[in-house]
Amino acid sequence: MAKFQGGGPKSSTGTEVKNAIMTGVSYMLPFVIAGAVIMGIARIGASMYGIDNIWDASHEQAASLVVQMLHKFDGFGGLALSLMLPIVAGYISFAIANKPGIAPGMVGGLLASNLGTGFLGALAAGFVAGYVVRLLTAKIKLPRSLASAGPIFILPVGGTLLTCIIMAFVIGTPLAALNRGMEAWLLTMSGTNKIILAAVVGGMVGFDLGGPVNKAAVTTAMALLASGIYDPNTAAQVAIIIPPIGLGVATLIWKHRFPESLQEAGKASTLMGLIGVSEGAIPFALANPKIIIINVVGTATGAAMAVGLGAVNHAPISGFYGWLAVDGWPVYVLSIAVGSAIVALGSLLVFRQSTLSGNKVEKVSAPAPKFKVSR
Repeated sequence: MAKFQGGGPKSSTGTEVKNAIMTGVSYMLPFVIAGAVIMGIARIGASMYGIDNIWDASHEQAASLVVQMLHKFDGFGGLALSLMLPIVAGYISFAIANKPGIAPGMVGGLLASNLGTGFLGALAAGFVAGYVVRLLTAKIKLPRSLASAGPIFILPVGGTLLTCIIMAFVIGTPLAALNRGMEAWLLTMSGTNKIILAAVVGGMVGFDLGGPVNKAAVTTAMALLASGIYDPNTAAQVAIIIPPIGLGVATLIWKHRFPESLQEAGKASTLMGLIGVSEGAIPFALANPKIIIINVVGTATGAAMAVGLGAVNHAPISGFYGWLAVDGWPVYVLSIAVGSAIVALGSLLVFRQSTLSGNKVEKVSAPAPKFKVSR
């Protein structure tokens, strides 16, 4: 039998888990972005007609053809977003077991959605499917004449059935209960507690700009979206873009404060911030790690302000193209501006002409934009 081969050198379990999650999220993001932007277009268009519930079925028979079309657009966006859990589970499984893991993972993710386990259930389904398929690959021995049936028949069928059994009868109920408990706890948070939660999420996002702490906050916020809990996501999406915008603007206004290398990085940083990529601020953190403190203060303040004043971002989109789709978008944009101003002004305490003039600063180039979880 031709044995299934993994996708590269063997890595530690922790590294494998992390890579699998990031693979699933990276494949999921285009669906989320497409769905959220299409829904945003529909809702912004509907607001011009004084309609704030364009998703309601009554608009399907509206007198205006434009309103009918906007209703359809909202449905198209919702359809794309409904694929979020199956896709993330399918590609987590793919990262572990290659192509034979895709079908079991996606079906497991769909079942997780139906069971009410939310994003946590989809993650579990992806790992269950991936490791079940990997185990079947290692244990099932076929004659050479039937070897081709393994990856296209036995592994998908067996993997899907076993994944669904495990999800439905073993881990589905506990995960659903955990998901409901977490939802209930977060929904009871209001006032000061909600603002503190937003500040913590914002500070974590701004701490390492796409690193493990950032990803933990953003992934958790995205997980809660599937359960209809939006405050952590609002905080995270505001925080993602504050450091690159703030530092980019600082290099434009106080150009003489920064070495030439960071002046160039600042141009890219501003653009990357506007499209929702926090990594644009990394060159500044590399040049002087003290700026991390300023970033955390700015992101925590902006996130807390947005949530505290009632802005609600329903989608994991931080770029400018999603701002108008946010409930309370003027407050949302104001919060971004305040957080960015804190970072820009704070950078003056870190980057000073007197400390830079006598030292050669190694040129640091801004990394190319990568659309990741933190973005």
